[in-house]
Amino acid sequence: MNDKEVEVLRLLAAGHTVKSIAVTLGKSEASINERLRDARRKTGVGSSRELARLLDAQKIWDKNIDLSGPHSLTDASGQSRQPGRQWSKGRFVMLVALPLAAVGLMFAANNPSQPIAPAPAAQAVAAKASPLVGSWSLEVARIPAEERPRAVTISFRQGDDQRWTTVVEIVAPDGATRRAESTAAADGIAVPIGGNMDFIDTVSLRQPAPNTLVMTLGKGGAPVSTRVYAVAKDQKSMTETIVWAGQAMPKLETTYFNRIG
Repeated sequence: MNDKEVEVLRLLAAGHTVKSIAVTLGKSEASINERLRDARRKTGVGSSRELARLLDAQKIWDKNIDLSGPHSLTDASGQSRQPGRQWSKGRFVMLVALPLAAVGLMFAANNPSQPIAPAPAAQAVAAKASPLVGSWSLEVARIPAEERPRAVTISFRQGDDQRWTTVVEIVAPDGATRRAESTAAADGIAVPIGGNMDFIDTVSLRQPAPNTLVMTLGKGGAPVSTRVYAVAKDQKSMTETIVWAGQAMPKLETTYFNRIG
C-alpha cells in the first residue's frame, strides 16, 4: 500500500468516517472510497474497518498478547540478538510457513463489542465450519527471484479439543528443508514452536471468523509480526496479510496460497 492509503486507514482506525476523513484531508468522499478500495484489493482484506484495525494493531500488541516463550534470544554463537525485523524480506516471507497454530488478539482487542473469549460451543461450531483445515502451498512465483524459496507448505488441522496443529515445511533454494510444528488453542496465549526454525519461538492465535486466522509471532518475548490468513469463498485459495512490529508506519505485505489437500 502507498502512504495515502495508509493515511486514510489510520484515520478510519481512529474513529473517523469517510465523510470526516474527506473533510480532514480536503478530498472528495469518492477519492477516499477509492483509496480504501485500492487498499483492500492490495491486501486481500475484505473490510476497510478490519484492515484499519489490522494496521493499528501494533498499538495493542504489548498490552494484549503474551509472547513470553521458553527460548532465550541468542544466536548460535551465544551472542544476544535484538528482536524485530533483522532479516531479509525473503526470509521473513518464509515465516508464512512457521508453526503458527492460531489466531492473534487483534480484531477482538480492537472491537470491544465482540467477546474476547467466545464460548466453547461457538468455538466448536467455528472450527467445524472452518475452510482453513487442510494443506496449502505458497505461490512462490510471486516472490522476487532473489528471495524465492523452492517451496513452502503449511497444513492446518484441529483436534477434538479444538486446538489447532500446524505443520510447516520450507524448501530453501539450495534444497535444505526446515520443518516446524505447534499446537495451540485459539485463546491468544503464546505457545512454543518446535522444529528447526530458529528465527521465531512463539505463536499466539485467535479465529475471528471461520475462514480467518490471525496469528502473532514472537521471538524472545518480543512481537515480530501479526499475520491474517483469509480463505476465499471458493475455498481454493488463501491470502496472507502481514503487519510488522516496531514500525511507526508499518507496510502491509500480501502473499498467496493455493489449496493442495
